[in-house]
Amino acid sequence: MDTNLLIGFGIVLAAYILILVAIGWYFNKKQRSVVDFWLAGRKLGAIPTGFATAASWITGGGILAVTAMYLLNGVGSIWFFAAPNVIALFLIGLLVTKIKSLPAITQPELLEQRYAGSIRGPVAIIITIVMIFFAAADISGLSLIFNVFFGIDPVWAAILIAVSVSVYVLLGGLSAVVWTDVIQYVLLAAITIFLAIAVIFAATDVSGLTMSQFLTTSQPSSWWNPFALGLPMVLIFCVAIMPGWISEQDQWQKVWATRDEKAARNGFFLGSFLMLLIFGISCCLLGLGLKFLYPDITDMMGAETALLRFITDNYGAPVIIAAALGLTAAAMSCTDTFATSGGSTISRDLYQRYIKPDATMKDLKVVNRVTVLIIIIGAVIVSFLPIDIIGFIHIATYIASAAYFFPLMGGLYWNRATKEGATVSLIVGGVAQISMVVIDLYMGATNGVYYLESLSPIMTGHGVIIGMSLSLISLVIVSLMTKKSSVYNLAPFFPKEAKKLERDEVSHVNENSEEYKAFQKVLQIEKSGERNQLQLDLKASAPLNWERFTDELKKSNEAWFSSTGRNNIYRLTHGDLLSCPVISRGENEQEIWISAEPRIDGTKIAHVEIFLAYQEIAALLKSMGIFTDFLEPKKKK
Repeated sequence: MDTNLLIGFGIVLAAYILILVAIGWYFNKKQRSVVDFWLAGRKLGAIPTGFATAASWITGGGILAVTAMYLLNGVGSIWFFAAPNVIALFLIGLLVTKIKSLPAITQPELLEQRYAGSIRGPVAIIITIVMIFFAAADISGLSLIFNVFFGIDPVWAAILIAVSVSVYVLLGGLSAVVWTDVIQYVLLAAITIFLAIAVIFAATDVSGLTMSQFLTTSQPSSWWNPFALGLPMVLIFCVAIMPGWISEQDQWQKVWATRDEKAARNGFFLGSFLMLLIFGISCCLLGLGLKFLYPDITDMMGAETALLRFITDNYGAPVIIAAALGLTAAAMSCTDTFATSGGSTISRDLYQRYIKPDATMKDLKVVNRVTVLIIIIGAVIVSFLPIDIIGFIHIATYIASAAYFFPLMGGLYWNRATKEGATVSLIVGGVAQISMVVIDLYMGATNGVYYLESLSPIMTGHGVIIGMSLSLISLVIVSLMTKKSSVYNLAPFFPKEAKKLERDEVSHVNENSEEYKAFQKVLQIEKSGERNQLQLDLKASAPLNWERFTDELKKSNEAWFSSTGRNNIYRLTHGDLLSCPVISRGENEQEIWISAEPRIDGTKIAHVEIFLAYQEIAALLKSMGIFTDFLEPKKKK
């Protein structure tokens, strides 16, 4: 170990982490609610969204692994990992209109809104497992980088990234994650592009060829064939990988965090391009140059360290430190995203939904931070399993594809899907896929081919095609055999169902009354893209029994509805759930928050609906011997 090199890197890394912590601290001061923590206040623009979506899927280990695949297999290996990444981000961009219209914070919450029933808990558990495996891939890759560059034991590398990421994510939530990801993408892109150019120039110097000659003649034409695997295998990999990535919780969370559909769509299209720049172009050039420079490399282990070998063979401390920092930034940019996303499912979908439905915002702020630590610690432990970097990512993706892709997408686009069908689909697909992964890991691989794949090409990817098929068949058959979902569950997802709920309530309110004028003075209004964020804060004269209060509220008027436990109760009067008033716990046991996010042209109606919601809440509490008053808007920090 070069002690001076390690000390130099430590100083640079410490300075870099301080910058990230400062960003986390800045956004911590702006937080008021869990929406601020988990969804950045729904105010993200296209540019930060684009950089964050790309950075959150570009790991340090992923750069090494993708480069290694190009080195060993040529451009055809793009279908193993790179192309599905790029295409998945682009496809999410095409789906943002549907995703953005639904006011969820997590996918399990979304599925409970669609199906009701008990599906939320199992989905939350599966997503937590998936996020831990994704984060483990980042930690595993960083351990390899630190071991080659500095001789650091993998345990210390894992601890380093865990502590670093925890600090700034715990402070700033998704806002900190997004803006640190922007910095991290710029850093990792600069380093990767620099190394790609350096490797190609080194290869041309050794070969004595011009740049154009090297690119066209240094490898056989088959190396450049993107379909060298054969079209059937290309289709198998796309079907196996892309569904899991399209339905990935962390990217949907970014859609919900954007200020409007345009920002979300353009952000994901930008992210797709930025991903292509690294995985599709830079890594390909790295693989091409390294294959010529190190013709002795024939196995994945050697190929994964080829880039690190090139750096240590050709450069001194400044470049090694810069490269290490860039690859560390890539690892952090993914780990923070998966920790935030996985943590949200534990705190909101397990703790608040099943353990403490009456948790206040103050309670959740504490739990949010604990759950992030749980994900990071879990990822550190899992990272020591004998699985390679891409192996971790593929296993997590296959479980997601087989378990909840069809319940999720079926719920969004097929109104006949039922909670029974979704639950059976989730269980059958998830159990089948996890079982096949266990079988493959137990039986091991021969010459890089796992046991199930050796039986048949259709079993490639730990049999994920079989797992997905079982999930789809289960969803369709069981749904057709069971009762159609309630109109209250279907309305936010399907316009035809929503028309059954529409009401004209504007004419029932006297906007010139003193009560309405007082209400207007304390209603908080903030423009966010194509919508306005409205919030009214109430204070009860005594602590509330939240369970009794919400139960009685739903009995008082059929418009009050919740498919997601007692933590969020909607006054559902039309299909745009974001525009409907929703009540939640405030900072303490006496505060009630009423909020809505109507489109700008529907803001007047939303004002009336929030006012009616306030009147109904006040009347109910008065009957219980509790009085309410408006809280003055809090000044933003």
